Parts: sequence; C-alpha cells; structure tokens
Amino acid sequence: MSRPILVLKAGTASITRPDGSLDEPVMVDMAAQIARLHADYRVLIVSSGAVGAGKRFLPAYSGQITERKAAAAIGNPLLMNKYAQFLAPYGIAIAQSLCERQHFANRTQFLQLRDTFETLWDNQIIPIANENDVVSNRELKFSDNDELATLMAVGFGASLLLLGTSVPGVLDAQGQVVREIARFDAAVLGLATRETSGTGLGGMISKLTFARLATRMGIRTVIFGVRTPGSILRAVAGETGTICLPQETHLSSRSKWLGSGSLVIGRIEVDAGACEALMRRRSLLAVGVRAVPDEFDSGEVVEIAPEGGLPFAVARVRLSSAEILDRMGIHNVEIAHADDIVLLD
Repeated sequence: MSRPILVLKAGTASITRPDGSLDEPVMVDMAAQIARLHADYRVLIVSSGAVGAGKRFLPAYSGQITERKAAAAIGNPLLMNKYAQFLAPYGIAIAQSLCERQHFANRTQFLQLRDTFETLWDNQIIPIANENDVVSNRELKFSDNDELATLMAVGFGASLLLLGTSVPGVLDAQGQVVREIARFDAAVLGLATRETSGTGLGGMISKLTFARLATRMGIRTVIFGVRTPGSILRAVAGETGTICLPQETHLSSRSKWLGSGSLVIGRIEVDAGACEALMRRRSLLAVGVRAVPDEFDSGEVVEIAPEGGLPFAVARVRLSSAEILDRMGIHNVEIAHADDIVLLD
C-alpha cells in the first residue's frame, strides 16, 4: 500500500536568522525529524528562505522585485545545499523543483509534475519545492509558499499539510495558542494580524486562508512553530500548534485541482436563479449571466459570483467572454457544464 503524502512548508523566519543567514541548528533538527517521517510518508518539503539567504550578498539590497529575484538566484543553491548536507547522514537524497503558478493552471502540465514527484518518491528521494522566483512573471509580493504548499497538497492528494512558522500557532486575543479549528468563520479569520515575519511574504492571514482551502479539500492541516526541537513530529501527532480539522469531501482529484490549483482568469456575475441552479449542481447557462467584467478565452477558468458579491464557484468555460456577451439572456446556451464547475463552499 502506498505511503500517504505529507507536505511540510518551512517559512523564512523559521529557518533563517535575523540577518537572513540559514539557521543551521534548526535545519539539522528538521532533517532528523524528516528522516523519521520518511519511512511512513512520501514527504514533500516546500521551503522558503532563498531570498533571505541570498540578499546579504547584495550590499545595496532594498527589496525591489528585481533584487528579490537576484537574491533568490543566489540563495536557492545555498538552501538546497544545506538540505542535502543535513539529510545525507540518513541516506536521503533530495531533488529541487522550481514551480510557477501557471504550472497548476494547465491540467496536462500539472499531471506531468505529479508523475515526476511520484518517480522521485518511488526512488526514496525527497523533493523540495520553491516558487521559481527568478523567472516568475507574477510579482513575488502576490504569492507565497503557503499557497504553493497548499496547491501541492491538494493536487497530490496529501493527507497532512504542515504549515511551519516562527510562532507556536494561531494565537487568540490573550496570546494563547488556539489548539483546534473545526470551522473557519469570521471569528477565526479575525485572529490573524496583517503582519508578516519581516523576512518572508506570508503571515497568519495567508496561513489561515490556505488552511481553510486545504481543510475544505479534506486535508488535515497544522499551523505550528518549527524552531522548537521535535516540533515537526509533535505536529504530526497533534501535540503542538493549531490543528485545523478536515471537512468531508467527495470531490474527484480533477475537481479538487479545478477548485484549488487552476489559475482563475476572469469573473462572471450571475442572477439569483443561476446561483440557485449552480448550488443544485446544474450547468451555467447564458440566460442567468448578468455581467462579464473581464476578458477570457474558451477553456479558461473563471470565478462565478452573484452581482456585486463574493465568488462561490469556479468553472472552466466553453465560451469566450466575447461569445458570452453576445449570448447573454439567451436560453439553452451552455457556458459551463456541471462537471466543470466546483462550488467553493
């Protein structure tokens, strides 16, 4: 029987010192724990820290996008070298994977990525992923590794997602760790501050946002502090951090990919009747469309929302935005089949 998949995300502040250099004692402890998990799980590491490790080599570093890309180019081999060095005593080899958001938008490309990781796992190699900061055409400040780790966890069918950070978990108003989150409501999301770690791009808002997505897709998620010795093993055992309980889901792997990993290009606003029909798992018809504010082509993924409201579904459309505008209000014109629509709540 195949081992379950575990995705571990290590944040920048959790594995680097204030000056950006890699905190080797923390990484040594991580490696020892990962080696123990390696026997029972197919482990995927999503590691931040490349920009932090590389920026000290740029004397005039000020955080501009091009400088972040240059720092990532410098820091990434340093980061991989340390992981390789600290896992080598356990006989574990690593493989580097630099990913871009668009790799998750194309189903064929995504399946190729998944097959590559399966081959690595079959050969007892641990893949370590990071965003391809150097060539990514999406500005770094709009993406972080919480998202990458979650997309991989959902896409690969992970049973456990560990979001490692520099704090012990989600904190309540009194500064105490919230031990368990069964449902993400306004009160839970309100626990997050808008502060980041100072060296990374994420923060608790990011972690709660993507923990919500992961649990919605049936993945147990733990937000925990990496820097405490033994914390990874304790997070797996549910003994530390904030445990976010998975929801029951019957979505196929394709639907999970569509609802989480696909790249949303545009938006369609629909009337109350269309909202009701979609909630009953019906197809989206042109008669229910009220606005198409963005341009997109047929075959692309868009979000669906009530007029002026928040999106409640995503869909792969069969018509372009121009074709939909030409057919708005017409009966029996199918924009997206029910099989290509995924409800977000």
